[in-house]
Amino acid sequence: MEKWADDQLRLFVLNASKELGQKIADEMGINLGKLSSRQFSDGEIQINIEESVRGRDVYLVQATNYPVNDHLWELLIMIDAMKRASARTVNVIMPYYGYARQDRTAAPREPITAKLVADMIVKAGATRLVTLDLHTVQVQGFFDIPEDNLFTMPLFAKYYRSIGLKGDEVVVVSPKNSGVKRARSLAEYLDASLAIIDHEEDDVGRARGYVIGEVKNKKVIMVDDILNSGTTFYAGAYVLEKAGASEIYACASHGIFSSNATDLMNRSNIKEVTVTDSVAISEEHRPKNLHVVTTAKLLAETICRLQNNEPISPLFHYEKDAD
Repeated sequence: MEKWADDQLRLFVLNASKELGQKIADEMGINLGKLSSRQFSDGEIQINIEESVRGRDVYLVQATNYPVNDHLWELLIMIDAMKRASARTVNVIMPYYGYARQDRTAAPREPITAKLVADMIVKAGATRLVTLDLHTVQVQGFFDIPEDNLFTMPLFAKYYRSIGLKGDEVVVVSPKNSGVKRARSLAEYLDASLAIIDHEEDDVGRARGYVIGEVKNKKVIMVDDILNSGTTFYAGAYVLEKAGASEIYACASHGIFSSNATDLMNRSNIKEVTVTDSVAISEEHRPKNLHVVTTAKLLAETICRLQNNEPISPLFHYEKDAD
């Protein structure tokens, strides 16, 4: 990967993504920009950029996971600070886009928070946004600036192929109907078949699930974009075990691990849960069967390509022949 001089661009990382931001800087061979961020006693956020960014292309790394409102406001204030400091461009690298699940009016009088957040980012002064696996790709249309949504399925595919999970003995499973496209993508990368867990209610209103597809005596990989409460994977693993799966794996682009998700993963029959480092996971929220795939190289390569005005489309796919 091309190495950059500090006078060509500036890379800053905020509180939600410190570890990932440092990994990106290491991949690029640059130092992180200097800043300070603190809160007043009433919760207001104050940011100070401790070096000149005048006329520079700056890149800000910040996920908007828990505490989502603090991290979102820290990002917005940082964007405004960069604009007022005369940065040439302000490029936001947002590994996890909070509020994306509210992307439409599903019931009367509901807000569309994905659009609201998009408007705030643009209004604050961002000139480009890079995300990882948006909850729905249509959120890209909420922005009036370039928005590049990268996919993590190639990263999972590379990992699973490296440990031999590929071919006819593997079935990729979507634990809910809405995730079929994501599961199909991973299945194609792994030369595996596809199955779906469908959910319905029985005659007395009890929820139950059943598998569409053949998983008996197969190694199965459940796929989702967000591991939040853990109930989707926990329930899906139970259904797959009853259907005769020999080994159960699960992967999700973003490991939020809220509520009792960690406990559910520890109690489940899932052999391994794999997530990316788009969200920092504290030690107390790490289940014992967790594996983390880094996105640092992908994001570093994206920044380099953007800076060189090169296409990023080659990063959207995984070449199996490269194994």
